[in-house]
Amino acid sequence: MIILGIETSCDDTSVALVQKNTKGFKILSNIVSSQIKIHAPYGGIVPNLAAREHLKNIEPCLKQALKEACLASRRTENSKIDLIAVTVGPGLIPSLLVGVNFAKALAYNWQKPIMNINHIEGHIYANWLNNSNSTLKFPILALVVSGGHTQLILMKKHGQYKLLGETRDDAVGEAFDKVAKLLGLGYPGGPIISQKAEKGNPKKFNLPRPMINRQNLYFSFSGLKTAVLYEVRKQDSKEINNQYINDMAASFQQAAIDVLINKTIKAAKKYNIKNIMLSGGVAANKELRNQMKQTIKKDLFNVNFQMPEIKLCTDNAAMICAVAFFKKKPISKQSCLHINADSNLKLFT
Repeated sequence: MIILGIETSCDDTSVALVQKNTKGFKILSNIVSSQIKIHAPYGGIVPNLAAREHLKNIEPCLKQALKEACLASRRTENSKIDLIAVTVGPGLIPSLLVGVNFAKALAYNWQKPIMNINHIEGHIYANWLNNSNSTLKFPILALVVSGGHTQLILMKKHGQYKLLGETRDDAVGEAFDKVAKLLGLGYPGGPIISQKAEKGNPKKFNLPRPMINRQNLYFSFSGLKTAVLYEVRKQDSKEINNQYINDMAASFQQAAIDVLINKTIKAAKKYNIKNIMLSGGVAANKELRNQMKQTIKKDLFNVNFQMPEIKLCTDNAAMICAVAFFKKKPISKQSCLHINADSNLKLFT
């Protein structure tokens, strides 16, 4: 079975072809066109600009994906494609509209069934792309961390989710972006904060760990971001040199990681978890990956830990394909497919 996936929820245009057999998944192609350089001057994503770039990039991405997968774009030569899967939300409405409408047109032209996919589900199921089904046992705890989401989600089986906790304010990825802006590092903040932190001292600044001692599984990162702001304001502009920035980046990053790991371990113990998954764009952070792995190994007995390859952590269409393999039925009529930009748990069925 071969699925063609389309992802345009934010600022990355992506088209992928994924095949599944008895051994697992094979990514035939996974094309991603990034818009970082376009949005960087604005310090964040501009929705209408993002939609315009999606319109420009989506067809070339499709052609490249088909070429890499050795499948032609003519209808009669696309008989090997069984299904089209597309992200319908959560995300930016202008961006989602481009992907959904393109998928509808493609499904009509090729006479293929189409399936609506939740973006958060996609990040979770990226873990299946590089793990065999036999290694993933339920119940599963998924920590989804990105620019727009910080959520702990319990999975009892495929397609069954329970939201255990989420951020009360800023998502952790958003906090990374805002701290990077405070330090004059530019956008996006996650990769550059991680890079600077490698040269810094994570104990240099005594930053807060919001809500870490509370027994609930909710997060808060606005206070941590504000603490960085106050520390920066204390300094004379001449004192904010490279080493100061490195130390602040390392201290902030460690504070955020401590909270994420602490809440994940609490949830795993409470719900008798068999597998923990790390998902989302912030899952590409090397220090988070390493410390999460080490802590689970030390503190949790007989609990497996999975995380996607770094290139599969950020938005991509291969993860959208992965979800589709486990969903029950596609939508037979393209007119029944609608976007839903809301990230509420009601999207999880």
